[in-house]
Order: sequence, then structure tokens, then C-alpha cells
Amino acid sequence: MVSKKDLNRIEEYLWEIPADYRSDMRVPARIYADNDLLEAALQDRSVEQLINTACLPGVVKYTLAMPDIHQGYGPPIGGVAAMSVKDGVVSPGAVGYDINCGVRLLRTNLEAERVKPLMAEIMDALYHGVPSGVGRGGDVRVSGKDMDDVLEQGAAWAVKKGYGTKEDLEHTEEQGALAGARASAVSRKAKDRGNDQLGTLGSGNHFIEVGEVVEVYDQEVAEKFGVFLGQLVVWIHSGSRGLGHQVCDDYIKRMQGSLSKYGIRLPDRELVCAPVDSPEGQDYMAAMACAANYAWANRQLLMHRVRTILDQVLAPHFKGRSFELIYDVAHNIAKIEEFTINGRTIKVVVHRKGATRSFGPGHPALPADYRSVGQPVLVPGDMGTASYLLVGTAEAADKSFASTCHGAGRVLSRHAAMKQVRGEELQQRLAKQGITIRGPMKGLAEEAPEAYKDIDRVVHVVHEAGLARKVAKMVPLGVMKG
Repeated sequence: MVSKKDLNRIEEYLWEIPADYRSDMRVPARIYADNDLLEAALQDRSVEQLINTACLPGVVKYTLAMPDIHQGYGPPIGGVAAMSVKDGVVSPGAVGYDINCGVRLLRTNLEAERVKPLMAEIMDALYHGVPSGVGRGGDVRVSGKDMDDVLEQGAAWAVKKGYGTKEDLEHTEEQGALAGARASAVSRKAKDRGNDQLGTLGSGNHFIEVGEVVEVYDQEVAEKFGVFLGQLVVWIHSGSRGLGHQVCDDYIKRMQGSLSKYGIRLPDRELVCAPVDSPEGQDYMAAMACAANYAWANRQLLMHRVRTILDQVLAPHFKGRSFELIYDVAHNIAKIEEFTINGRTIKVVVHRKGATRSFGPGHPALPADYRSVGQPVLVPGDMGTASYLLVGTAEAADKSFASTCHGAGRVLSRHAAMKQVRGEELQQRLAKQGITIRGPMKGLAEEAPEAYKDIDRVVHVVHEAGLARKVAKMVPLGVMKG
């Protein structure tokens, strides 16, 4: 079991387990955290999982844990690892089961204070108008060529069908379609699981949140993103639903059967992988891109539903309403990117599992209207605290492969949270805080605020470590849980 004495403190908020800690480590393992967050990480297997990830073939520089790190399948959630395209591997577990689980943030031109009296009506309308829950389907059904188009075109497919605008695509990571998607790499079973789940929320930690901007830390960047104090905003958090889960499961099983063929030995079979340039690796990358594109199409349709519902509810009360996408980011994905390592620029597959991209100013992948300041970084908290809008930094490229945290990070399992919290009591408690909650009571208990780390502390570490900079803080007024 790893203990604090095994770590070297590199900076105030950066700790390292050296590569000589274990004979099979190829690179050091680094953790961004303060003392309390580090102690929390050492309570489960997440740091051990980070060390195991540092043993994978072709891993470069170091493996990384964000301050929201917690135990996952294979690598930890909140983990980042980059593998050389030339001689490295790709690992489904280092991406996660919910491929391109991600979040998007909408700005409105409305003052939250004027909308608060309508919050119960808004949340009722969202809860009845947006399909959610385990396996729950919706009214948009795709199969055959339509499904293949969704998998290969992503959010652009939804916009072509009338669910949004080209401006939405410009403000979505990868313009809502990851290159290299090949629908033939996705199994029939995965496609069948996804044929009626576009535009649906799912369950667990997925949510729609109507919130208010309560603090602005960087006025210049906030203005670039169209954000102002007291503004009404909307968060949408969902992923690739059953289709992405099935893609992950399919390729874990396939790669388990090919480990011996490539002579790969692992400290944990959950780290199952295949060389990037192998048939298994290439097929997984193509299928993973398809699942990522499905997720972007899903969030695009979800946003269209939310816009329509909000517009209907608010029409009698406000004229000239607008609901514009600030940005959409993925936080379970593997992407080929270029970084300078030991003085050489090389291509790597960056696995971000429960971690968000944080490109700095000037990066060509960013929308033209944000390029001068950097990428919007979206870090939602739990339904009883706060969420943050940050901006990417230039130094994050060297420090973290341009990556940062994706949320608060769990400290209690869903089962443990349910033993400690009753959904009805939580709903009443949050109502006293002025937060209107809609969702199944069991689901509310699983996602109680006490199940998560302190989001303010997590974001403080990220800001002080230079992985991203704080722009604005937002608090919930109404939350719909899947």
C-alpha cells in the first residue's frame, strides 16, 4: 500500500512517486493535490492504479493524477497518461466505460434573480421533457445508415437535422466530431443499445443544472466567453450512454485475448491494452471515436431539448431570450496530440479519464473568438455546492499534457452514499438552500454533496498549479438528476 512517505514533494501542489519506486515502472507518477486531497487519494487504490499505469508500454514523461482523483477500473478516475504513437499502447480502461462523458455550458442573456421565481416550473418542465434513467430511450431513433452517420459525423449530424447551429459546432471540442471514426468498428450490439438513446440524459452523475454566476475572477476572459455577474447559465452533463459502454466492453474482451500475441505483461489485467499501431489498437481508436461522436450528438440533442423547454417556459415573461453555447468538453477520451518532450515534438495518444483538455492561448484547435485567451474549461461540482468556468494555460502543455480536473471527485461510493443519505431528506435540505431538485430519490442519495470532495479546494489546486485559471464561479438554482 502506498503511503505519503513514498512521495516526493516537487512543488506546493505537486507530488511524485519516482520511477524507481517499483521495478516495473517506466516513468514517475505525479499527483496534483494539497495535503488533504492527497490523504483522501491514499485512502483507496487510486494512487496504486496510477503507479500501475506508469508500467504500460510506451508511456512517456509521467502519469498524472488530477486533484479529483479516485479509484476506477484500471487507471484511476482523474488520471492522465500519454503513450507514444510509435511504440505505445491504447487502453480502453484508461478512457473509461462512458466514452466522451462530457459537459457543456450555455449562457443566457437573462439575470438569474428575475428567473428564480419560475424555478419550480422550469425544473418540472425539464424533468418531464428530457428522457433520463438507466437504459431509458427517447423519441429520436436511428439505425442502419443513420446510425453510421451519427457515429462518423457526431454533432454535425444533429445540426444537419435541425438540432442546433453551426456556431454550436464551432464551440464544441473537436467541432463535435473526432477524426478517425469508422462505424464498421462498432459492434451490432453497441449500435442496438444506442438506437433510441440520442437526446437522453442517462443516470448516475449525469445532470442538467440551471445556475447563477456569483463570482467573476477574470473580467477580460469572462467577457470573451460572454459571462457576467448574476447571469443565468445552464450546465448539461451526459455521455455516450449504452453504446459507449458496449464499445469499451467489446474491446476490453478483444484485447484480453491478444495480450500474449504482443508479449504485453501487466501489473493489473484491468489495464488491458494493445499497441496503437496494431489491428486491435486501430479498431479501438476508430470505435472509440464513434462513441465520442455519438456522445457529442447526444449532448447536441439534449441542448436542443433544453433550449426549447426553457424558451417555452420563459416566453410569457421575457422578450429577446437567448441560449448560446459557451463550450463543450470531453472528459473520457483518448486523442492523438503533439507535445514537446525532452526537446523533441512527438505524437502521443493522450488518455484523459475523468480529466479535461485545457489548451492555452493561441492553440489552433480553439474557436477563433476564444483563441486569444485560451480554451474554456468546465468543472461542474455537485448539486449542493458550486461549479467553475476556468480557462486553459500555456504552461499546462508541459505540466499535464494540457489537461486538468473534470469535477470534484468522489469520496464515497454510490452504495456508501445511499447508506448515509436519504433522497427525501436531501431534497428538503437543498430546498432550504434555495435549490430546486428533480430526480429519483435513490439517484439523489447516490449523488449527495457529501459523496464528493470539496470543489473549491480542487479548483484552488488547479488554479495555483497553473493547469487552468479561474474565470467564474456558479451556484445551482435548479438541478435535474438522471
